Amino acid sequence: MPTALITGASRGVGAQIAKALAPTHDLILGGRGSAELDRVATELDGAVTLPVDLTDYAALETALETVTRLDVLVHSAGVASSLEALADTPVEEWRQVMDVNVIAAAEVTRLLLPALRAADGHVVFLNSGAGMNVRANWTPYAASKFALRALADGLRAEEPALRVTSIFPGRIDTDMQRDIVAFEGAEYDPSKYLRAETVAAAVASAVNAPADAHPTEVVLRPRGSRNR
Repeated sequence: MPTALITGASRGVGAQIAKALAPTHDLILGGRGSAELDRVATELDGAVTLPVDLTDYAALETALETVTRLDVLVHSAGVASSLEALADTPVEEWRQVMDVNVIAAAEVTRLLLPALRAADGHVVFLNSGAGMNVRANWTPYAASKFALRALADGLRAEEPALRVTSIFPGRIDTDMQRDIVAFEGAEYDPSKYLRAETVAAAVASAVNAPADAHPTEVVLRPRGSRNR
């Protein structure tokens, strides 16, 4: 079977993407070493783990050296910002959000390009509605997602043999979403948000699209809601 490497695979959307691709792909599950990552690998028979901090670039290069052919790379790892006003956001937060959400994705892609080229592979970037529009107090996060969109578009232009897909989901029912809603001071209602399994199904659909198709962008929104 073709091989897929998924970052951020220890929980949430990343874990669901791994489960959605398991029937059709051999899996490499990227994430910081943890019991959660090991548990996902155990549930998906045959999956192997790639326990590495994506922002430890020396360790990342060493960890990826053995990957010589790769059919699918899914960038699911990411962090949210504190949702403070621009005037209250320190430079350290900007650096963290850009480092995890953009620079790490760029470096993983760069290191794996030879393996992806060998397979005429497919790179999927899990973006956000915030990568298409910006609301107050979301500026650092949105900036990172706009940059991630540029990374995907640039890769698509530079590597025409690869398929490159950006997924733009609205707000998703995850632990991170619960933290965001708590910060916003609202009551959490899971029915207002996309299910992680739904987003994973969209990723799997793009990955498994016939070879003559190039799904460049997929936009998902919760039904009946304008939430990102």
